[in-house]
Amino acid sequence: MQIFPSTESTLLLPGPAGDIEILATPQDPARTNLKKATAIICHPHPLFGGTMHNKVVTTLARVFRDIGLKSVRFNFRGVGKTAGTHDEGRGEVDDLLVIVEWVKKNFPEDAIWLAGFSFGAYVATKGAMQISPAQLVTIAPQVSRFKEDNLAEVTCPWLLVQGEQDEVVSAEEVFAWVATLPHPPEVIRMEGASHFFHGQLLTLRELLEERLG
Repeated sequence: MQIFPSTESTLLLPGPAGDIEILATPQDPARTNLKKATAIICHPHPLFGGTMHNKVVTTLARVFRDIGLKSVRFNFRGVGKTAGTHDEGRGEVDDLLVIVEWVKKNFPEDAIWLAGFSFGAYVATKGAMQISPAQLVTIAPQVSRFKEDNLAEVTCPWLLVQGEQDEVVSAEEVFAWVATLPHPPEVIRMEGASHFFHGQLLTLRELLEERLG
């Protein structure tokens, strides 16, 4: 079994469709707020340039490190060194669950957090429907993908961030969708923020650390 590294490292894990490329970030030993928790972060749509090095994904990883967690980012199928081809979220969720099991084997006592941005928010939420993480964080979720899903299954603590000037995901659609959920998330509405949070990444980071720390 691959051992979780002691320094930030890129690894390949075996998955259902072949290797899954991950970037594992350990806790910062200089911090006093260390938690028994690992966050797994899902990136935006791979057919539109999304990778685990996306700036919002990187911001999430920094947030988790700052508040005392370990984190794992991973490339979806067909991205970087991850094998396979894009599977509209189905295979991507399968790969996410493989990473969850790998983290649990390395850290049996750790709580699992799931996070995602845009298409990755969809994958993270689908994963949350199966494992009920200790925390779910979704940023600019592609809510149009959830039409056939039973979101009543998501009962974990859930934080959702949405930019009000999002040019890719309709903010109005997101807020209307949240109002229909039986267990709605806590919502952070970022005035003036676009889909990729241009010029707002530091504000996003501060807001997330304030709410999650």
